[in-house]
Amino acid sequence: MANQDDSFIREVNEELRSEQVKAVWTRFGSVFIGIAILIVVGTIGKVGYEYWHETSASQSGDEFLAALTLSRENKTDEALAALATLEKDGYGAYPVLAKMRAATLQAQKGDTAAAVKVFSDLSKDASLPQAMRDAARMRAAYLLVDTGTYEQVSAEAEQLAVPANGMRHSAREALGLAAYKAGDMAKAKTWFQQIADDAETPRNLANRAQMLLDLITASGKAS
Repeated sequence: MANQDDSFIREVNEELRSEQVKAVWTRFGSVFIGIAILIVVGTIGKVGYEYWHETSASQSGDEFLAALTLSRENKTDEALAALATLEKDGYGAYPVLAKMRAATLQAQKGDTAAAVKVFSDLSKDASLPQAMRDAARMRAAYLLVDTGTYEQVSAEAEQLAVPANGMRHSAREALGLAAYKAGDMAKAKTWFQQIADDAETPRNLANRAQMLLDLITASGKAS
């Protein structure tokens, strides 16, 4: 008898739960459907955005590589045209990379002043990642070694020549070369010595610095 009572109670409870579910669905079913639709739409949107992001980045990357190929083939004007298009319509970091590469081509064509301005302006653009700004600053400094004064090189490179900066080795080299070119052997020796004394200096750069230190010592002009 007890088993029959238990069975009857379970059936009643199941029926009550069923009625409660029906009542809840009647009242809130449209809300549940709306939430489900939002989830589906959100998922589709996320997948769609990821596909667009990957496709856009891939396309811009292909266009950038094509422009570099034109540059290597000495088709400078065609490369500049391709880079200008990428600057305007490219995705992600590619417009900035295109601008930097175009500036390099400008320098190769002899318009160094315009190239330096592009790199210097990029180095001051707070919207760019710091690493990219530092790279632009360093590129401007190297161009100025050939065409500018020590003071101009220093304005770009000296703030990078500090122990904590990953570009300190190149910055010190640019400063040393600029000082050497200006005939200030004492200052040049100071920068090249910092390169030689830094255990983390890349080997090829350290070798160049040591060679120049030897030349300065042989000249007797650094004392």
